[in-house]
Amino acid sequence: MNVNRLMVTTVLAGLIAPVYATSPYCIAVNGGFGHGGTSFVARNFTMPSANTCTPWTGYTKTATSVILTTSGTACTSDNAKVLTVSVSSADPLYLGPGKLVSDYIQLCPAGVTSCPLSGEDSGYFTGAAEPVTCTAELLDLPATHD
Repeated sequence: MNVNRLMVTTVLAGLIAPVYATSPYCIAVNGGFGHGGTSFVARNFTMPSANTCTPWTGYTKTATSVILTTSGTACTSDNAKVLTVSVSSADPLYLGPGKLVSDYIQLCPAGVTSCPLSGEDSGYFTGAAEPVTCTAELLDLPATHD
């Protein structure tokens, strides 16, 4: 193989990377939004593979007009049975200017058998946590909210 062909092959191989599908991912705490609780919504989420982490970006809905902007990290255990989501949320009209709240959620992703724990948020919105289907109501982000 000549040097030019080797360089082209090397460059092309570097451009080809695995593509992971992103989709909304929702977690309900204490029944979730619309049921007396809170829902965490990651709009473009990629479920991390075993023993890795991915960003969590989106919002948290806790009342019709209370929507906090939320970001953090989601990590999957080495056996891919536990998802840990650690996020911070802000909403100056609801929490006060410059205030952040944190949530630390551990649960088993949908489809996991023999879940080693019960889902729990041990942060600001403390309570039972579970993955839920992202409904149109959860995915709706109104122009005005506090």
